[in-house]
Amino acid sequence: MSEHTQVALELHDIQRGVLSPRPTPYAATYILLRIDDRAHGRELMRRLSGAVTSAADTASPLGETWVSVAVTYHGLRALGVPQDSLDTFCWEFRQGMAARAKALGDIGESGPEHWEPPLGTPDVHVVLVALAPDSAQLDVAIDRARPAYEALPGVTAIWRQNCHALPTETEPFGYRDGISHPAVEGSGIAGSNRLETPLKAGEFVLGYRDELGGVQTPQPEVLGRNGTYVVFRKLHQRVALFRQYLKDNATSPEDEELLAAKIMGRWRSGAPLALSPLHDDPDLGADRSRNNTFLFEQEDPAGFTTPGGCHMRRGNPRDASVAGVPRLHRMIRRGTAYGPPLPEGVLEDDGADRGLMFAFVGAHLGRQFEFVQSEWMNDGVFFGAGDARDPVSGSNDGSGDFTIPRRPVRRRLQTLPRFVVTRGGEYCFMPGLTALRWLGDLQD
Repeated sequence: MSEHTQVALELHDIQRGVLSPRPTPYAATYILLRIDDRAHGRELMRRLSGAVTSAADTASPLGETWVSVAVTYHGLRALGVPQDSLDTFCWEFRQGMAARAKALGDIGESGPEHWEPPLGTPDVHVVLVALAPDSAQLDVAIDRARPAYEALPGVTAIWRQNCHALPTETEPFGYRDGISHPAVEGSGIAGSNRLETPLKAGEFVLGYRDELGGVQTPQPEVLGRNGTYVVFRKLHQRVALFRQYLKDNATSPEDEELLAAKIMGRWRSGAPLALSPLHDDPDLGADRSRNNTFLFEQEDPAGFTTPGGCHMRRGNPRDASVAGVPRLHRMIRRGTAYGPPLPEGVLEDDGADRGLMFAFVGAHLGRQFEFVQSEWMNDGVFFGAGDARDPVSGSNDGSGDFTIPRRPVRRRLQTLPRFVVTRGGEYCFMPGLTALRWLGDLQD
């Protein structure tokens, strides 16, 4: 295949939840299922293959409403997928998230021993995700999927998490979220950064060439092609603690907002420091054609505008000079808030569970999600900052700090606490629609 040949993605066979940006606002729910009877599990796959919307179906009568289905390694085993086939999936997926906890920074209070049951256990086999513009339409989406499992005694719903995205598109800490979305060759969906060259389809969909020229496809090909790996994580956010930390380290309300922007790399409106370094610009933050179109290397290599250690720049260094090739670690990241928002101005924790359901989509669990989590979020060597961790979501323990480059003297925030606690998660495989039917037709 020529380097400049546009790949033809088989969109009709790829689940819509893989490539499509989510609507704004929206409601969502995650439902975990356990398979106790193999025949019923296979029937579940057959039924769900008819409820899932494909990436080609963007003009569905239901509009921006869809259902996605993913299966864990234990789920594939419960369905009776042969071991020689299971062995062709990446080893991180076969181990599962709980076994990878130390590498991910899920230690201490974020360790699997403290996770919310049944997350991280062999009981989690299937993950259903339903998404819609509002709660009423979400109920319609759930109603489409519910008959697929409720009538099967050998399939049990064991956990559910309702989520929501506000019209403001903000997450619990108060920042606009869901801004960055990579351009994927053949998807027909524009990326959020017009300066970024589209990435090879094989970075996100199995069975196609990736940035290194390789093709990753679990076997048999009918099972692996047009699928992808998906990571789900429930992340509890300590909003009151975050607000109090900003207040304690700021000299004024204006300085508090500047610190919040330096920690994230964006003002709360979504306006990037790279394009608005001195003050917030809500119009820029809301403008999808501008709020993510920027690079770092020419304008801000040393991080005087956007600190190298801020959350946004760690997650995607763009063209900055860092250890590693940023394009090889690019991923599709989605986050959906859960729990009641903490009222504005409140600095005391009310005990409510609130946070983000994080989702990663990519064809390379190791060099995408795990690399970013371990090398960029929980270390600073890649940009010359030693063992400094991400100030927002890193596995901080109160001993770390965050440096803000500044002339004539840099600014340093000390004793960073852990603002985000992992409550659990799963490594999943999201099959193509043909693969769902293949799983349904398996025979012993």
